[in-house]
Amino acid sequence: MINAVIAIVLAYLIGSINFAVIFSKLFTKKDVRDMGSGNAGATNVLRTAGLLPGILTFLFDALKGFTACFVGKVIFLSAAYNGGSFPYGEYAVYLAFACGLACMLGHVFPVFFRFKGGKGVAVAVGIFAVCCPIAIILGLSVFALALIISKIVSLSSLLATVTVVVFSAVFYDKSASLLPQIILSVSMGAVVFLKHIDNIKRLISGTEKKIHIGRKQ
Repeated sequence: MINAVIAIVLAYLIGSINFAVIFSKLFTKKDVRDMGSGNAGATNVLRTAGLLPGILTFLFDALKGFTACFVGKVIFLSAAYNGGSFPYGEYAVYLAFACGLACMLGHVFPVFFRFKGGKGVAVAVGIFAVCCPIAIILGLSVFALALIISKIVSLSSLLATVTVVVFSAVFYDKSASLLPQIILSVSMGAVVFLKHIDNIKRLISGTEKKIHIGRKQ
């Protein structure tokens, strides 16, 4: 089990690499946490630094979620192929989810950046690309449709999060029990919603900003 602990700690550290801060400093010489909404995420980078750094932030945040989960899953799957005596395949699924949650917490509370990070949406894309690809495809479709209609990233992200959590329970990995997957998936969804509390308040009051692609805001 020491390998599982190492994988989870590594996932948190990977999550703590905040690409919003990195790319905002590369492109603008400023910390994104001191600009716009103050959130260290792809949307705020897009608003304050421009389209390219915003896209790069999203892609690299998603990649770190994918990497953390993939590493966790491979650790136990490789053990299974080496003659493990207990159901490594099932544990591989759980460890992938656990690494995903650890990575998301690292993104939200990064040890390398004074524990002030982003909201976890882009990271979740990479996480569920490993844990439940069908759910993330459906979630991204909902996000795109909602964004086209509303032009509001936070609303689109929240709708996509609900979609992913629900469909990760429908299309869950049959090699492992459903309940632990639901618990870990809902936990990640809860992190996203908790980080969007202020956005939810603005959505209710009708004051949430819309996004305008292609120019700084």
